[in-house]
Amino acid sequence: SGRAFDAHRGFIYIRGEYRYILDIMDIALAEAYDRGFLGKNILGTGFDFDLITHTGAGAYECGEESALMESLEGKRGYPRIKPPFPAIIRIGGEAYAAMGTPKNGGTRMLCISGDVVKPGVYEVPLGLNMKKFIYEVVGGIPGGKKLKAVIPGGSSCPFLSADEIDIPMDYDALAKAGSMLGSGGMVVMDEDTCMVDMARRVMHFYSHESCGWCIPCREGTSWLTKMLDRFHAG
Repeated sequence: SGRAFDAHRGFIYIRGEYRYILDIMDIALAEAYDRGFLGKNILGTGFDFDLITHTGAGAYECGEESALMESLEGKRGYPRIKPPFPAIIRIGGEAYAAMGTPKNGGTRMLCISGDVVKPGVYEVPLGLNMKKFIYEVVGGIPGGKKLKAVIPGGSSCPFLSADEIDIPMDYDALAKAGSMLGSGGMVVMDEDTCMVDMARRVMHFYSHESCGWCIPCREGTSWLTKMLDRFHAG
């Protein structure tokens, strides 16, 4: 990427809680410098490139790339107003757009976790059927259990029930179904999942991770957490 853009410095930004990963990365970078893969005149090409690690302060919000860049520049990790949006397309706009549906072009990175046989990160064309993705691409539900619900695009997206997932995974179809494709963080829950506890755990997370910019989030998540704790306690 640095060579393509004629940039000569790169950063690996790591969330503050993952300090042990930062130490591993620093060892790997030292090895890369020792072997001539980084630094001055890399492998005799005349291209110079330095790569360094940078730790954040532990903000969930800095997973959004423009907030990450704000943090990297020493400012508070708030997202920037977009456009412009920082992205690179390897094959060009037309070929990329042709991979998806007419109104939702391209591919999407989906990080699927929870009760599936093969969790992981998958790049799929927009418009792929969600039921097919869960039952064929990632192997279905372990132990032959029934599906209860799916978070289609991250924990801030409305859940879909098992009978609502026979739909294309694109922005328009998910919006019509009453949810969102969001950040692509898909979570699958089987029949044994307690939905009250799931909602409670999600809300604890957002209460803790709110960047504090908006009052409804900063205050509302705390009140919702207290309310769900009461529900869970009966």
